[in-house]
Amino acid sequence: MTDQQPLPDPHRLDQPFPPADGLGTVPEWLRQPVVEAEPDRADRLRIWLGQHSAKLLGGAAALLLLTFFGLVGTAGYRSFQQWGEPPAAYPTISQPPGEQATTSASPPSAAGPFDGTPAESFPEGAAGIAVPAAKPTNPFTEKQVTAALSKVRAALVTARLDRTFMTSNDPERLIRQFAPDARADLRKDFASDTFATYATRLAPGARITAHQPRVKGRISYRATTDPQDIRILEITTNFVWVYAFQTSGTLPGDGVVVVHDTVIWSVPHPDDVDRSSNGLWIDEANSYASNIDCAAFEKGLLDVGTPSYGGPEDPDPDADFDPDRTLDIQDTC
Repeated sequence: MTDQQPLPDPHRLDQPFPPADGLGTVPEWLRQPVVEAEPDRADRLRIWLGQHSAKLLGGAAALLLLTFFGLVGTAGYRSFQQWGEPPAAYPTISQPPGEQATTSASPPSAAGPFDGTPAESFPEGAAGIAVPAAKPTNPFTEKQVTAALSKVRAALVTARLDRTFMTSNDPERLIRQFAPDARADLRKDFASDTFATYATRLAPGARITAHQPRVKGRISYRATTDPQDIRILEITTNFVWVYAFQTSGTLPGDGVVVVHDTVIWSVPHPDDVDRSSNGLWIDEANSYASNIDCAAFEKGLLDVGTPSYGGPEDPDPDADFDPDRTLDIQDTC
């Protein structure tokens, strides 16, 4: 197949922005005098809605991938469940179809800053990214499935675990892993805050400890087609990434930041697209983050939040660590 003529810039819809008043209406509990109380969990969530477009061209047909991104963040993780109380129920997600694998590696013997949180039982770093067995998935061969899964795993490691990437101002370390035609839109993501749905970058001054992040989740895949009948291998990843930040706090979870994302990746069949569109794409990404600094997260950057007192309680703060928890949660940042 010959190379396509240079492509026009992909269409991109304007990003909605948060209201000018930032936090919105001040809740009644903030208007009251401060009283002495044990540290509680103060949720501050921010949801950004955006759209991302990507284009795959094959012959005279064009594939327009419209992507919906949602970002959510919270601050002040606290877990003070009383002994004997069952955890509160919370909405969960539906499992995607297709072959899948779930995190199964054992956690290290010493948990350190993750002690007292659900992450103490999670594997370290890339050990938590389990890849399902590659099988022939018509029309994709076993070799093509293996290659696609390897691309996704490598992108996950770079985007969420690579300290050089997380502390650098240059996103090309990740962007170059995608199809050439996908890269222009990804660069636009990194020029805004949209990238935070699928990649971690630390805020200036933020410091994570030497401990590897804890990881838990699953990967699944299936063969399908897009609305233009372009055959794609669709790979869905759903992971919780838990980072330990340097903090002066002494309670369990004070320095722990949780990011939960679900990303839908795709690799088109090479016979259906031009060479420049062959490779890895992101079709959709959604995420929330817990115990974060809201001001930093407005820019898509990650830092631990400052604990507050007397705020609204979360019925089950441990739910933030559950990959099965729904990503459609309240915005209070």
